[in-house]
Amino acid sequence: MSDAAQPTAAEVRAAAEAVKAALDRHLEAVENRSGEDDPAVYEAFNALAAAAEAYDERLYDRYDEVTPFEIPGADDSLPPYAGPEEPNALSVLIRRDYAVVEPQRLLAQTQRIADLDRGAQERPGSAPVVGASVHAALGVLFGEYEPDEIASRHKEFGLEEGDSTLWVSAADELPEPGEWLSMPFDQADPQRVVCRFDVSSVFDEDDLGDFEETGDLEE
Repeated sequence: MSDAAQPTAAEVRAAAEAVKAALDRHLEAVENRSGEDDPAVYEAFNALAAAAEAYDERLYDRYDEVTPFEIPGADDSLPPYAGPEEPNALSVLIRRDYAVVEPQRLLAQTQRIADLDRGAQERPGSAPVVGASVHAALGVLFGEYEPDEIASRHKEFGLEEGDSTLWVSAADELPEPGEWLSMPFDQADPQRVVCRFDVSSVFDEDDLGDFEETGDLEE
């Protein structure tokens, strides 16, 4: 960046003062919150995040230095909670991504599972044959094991973990049996999420993930 494009020392100082003012407003909003989901706290949180980001950018551009803290921006947090105050039901939504990095290992392991199937052994010739079909292998694998067990043993099956997330979403009441089965994830509403747990390689190695509760709590 050229000297002409760099912020002035006064601009850096002004950005620092803006962070101080945003900190005061955030603390005041927290001290005077009207409830757990007070929108004033959420707005003050986002204003503090924006001020901190602006200061960090100007500090780096002017002095090639960074701040020792990081405040997540508005895009990294949940929207204000708009669900029932006392949920009578909940939905747990889980997504886990995997890459098939060792197809031959997957095929061999799942064929072994199919061969050991007791019911198939009692009916000669009816055991499922995985062959060279990864599609068939995945069907056997997820038909045999619970998702949590696959998550803990994924390397054994030639899989590599990608991102994962778990949302706990509040509901007024349980839907009718079979009501959402045709489109199970169609009604996931971020404003009804009570808490969520994310795991991703984009986080630092020492981080287990991001835990967010109604948009203003994160570890």
